[in-house]
Amino acid sequence: MSENMTQGNPLKLIVRFALPLLLGNLLQQTYYMIDAAIVGQYLGADALASVGASSSVQFLVMGFCMGSCCGLGIPVAQRFGAGDHKAMRKYIFHGILIAAVTSVLLMTVCYLLCHQILRLLATPQNIYENAYAYLSIVFLGIPFVILYNFQASVLRAVGDSRTPFLFLAFSTVMNVLLDLLCITGFKWGCAGAAIATISAQAISGVLCFGYILKKYKMLHPKKEERMMESHKFAVLLGMALPMGLQFSITAIGSMVMQSANNSLGSIYVSGFTAGARIKQFIMCPFDAIATAVSTFCGQNLGAGKYDRIRKGIRDGVLIGVGYGLVAGIVMIIGGRTFSLLFISTTETAVLDASARYLRCMGYFFWSLGILNVFRMATQGIGYPVPAIFSGVVEMVARTAVSLIFVPIYAYQAICFADQSAWLSACLYIVPTCLICLKKAEKRGNRKS
Repeated sequence: MSENMTQGNPLKLIVRFALPLLLGNLLQQTYYMIDAAIVGQYLGADALASVGASSSVQFLVMGFCMGSCCGLGIPVAQRFGAGDHKAMRKYIFHGILIAAVTSVLLMTVCYLLCHQILRLLATPQNIYENAYAYLSIVFLGIPFVILYNFQASVLRAVGDSRTPFLFLAFSTVMNVLLDLLCITGFKWGCAGAAIATISAQAISGVLCFGYILKKYKMLHPKKEERMMESHKFAVLLGMALPMGLQFSITAIGSMVMQSANNSLGSIYVSGFTAGARIKQFIMCPFDAIATAVSTFCGQNLGAGKYDRIRKGIRDGVLIGVGYGLVAGIVMIIGGRTFSLLFISTTETAVLDASARYLRCMGYFFWSLGILNVFRMATQGIGYPVPAIFSGVVEMVARTAVSLIFVPIYAYQAICFADQSAWLSACLYIVPTCLICLKKAEKRGNRKS
């Protein structure tokens, strides 16, 4: 069911909205963790390295897809908060067109450039063939990623974070079964892991589409609302492209970092892959909290309630930092134990590399609670372009560490590259968000 977030206790609303979103994010990361765990345990460390050798470029492309879909949902949330359902449905129609064209273009371009991407990442020759098989199939599944994430974004825009989670939960179970079938049953290797993942994503997208079609009549654009308007395209693209680019720009720095790490050899590629999978899983609460704050800000911006926006941002940061401190301690203490999910006990060098990566990450994990909330709040109040520059700051910091310090300190520099990016971006986005909020309030007061 949809939920109006312009009334009631901000903290309770954000937590209630974030919980199913958190579970959904955890399940989405479970896709990739299951792939890595089954590949690592059944196919070995080199196969695990094959799956992880292109993780940064996957983050770049899939991040662009998910970020763009989030951007397409912001005008929907604003119109829903203002009670203008007719304009809301027009934005949904135009969003469908943008999502369809984007999915075809991205799938085609990425698939054709797959070899060049792996060479750019300095993928070791002993894992190249399996890395190509995995990445090329993942790229063919891009339309399914966009299908699910666009619909989920629309549902979250009207306050329903529960429904996308339920369909994702079902498809995650399917992913486990398909992974076991494709890898251990059909013996398809790394390609089987990719086939299982995109099949599960397709299931979640189709189920979500059927539910909206049957249960959410208010989201169905009527005949007279299905007329193309250049202004609607401009507004949606003005939100979607910056949010997509923000993820992609951040990922460029990760690609440079991955290339630097790949050059250190397959042991560090495997250790980094395992550590990164665990990191992404533990990061899920940050994304859920930040997305909840963004939706909260978008609806309250439409309603002109700026004091509630400030309270929502404050409460989101408190939750995020508190979680980051606890999670950081867990990573420092339990990193090696978690790595055993992906790595055999006999691979001691790989285990050491993964545990070191997670331990170093834990010291500064709390900073993501500040960065994600302020960045998504900036987008939610209608300023996606300034948020892009936080991604630029991250990219520059990761790139600098990778190019300057990795040649000197090797893997130790890799272990601190993310933290330098997060802290640098925090210094930019916090004052930027507060300035943008003041501008939004002034603009709203002039209109009233």
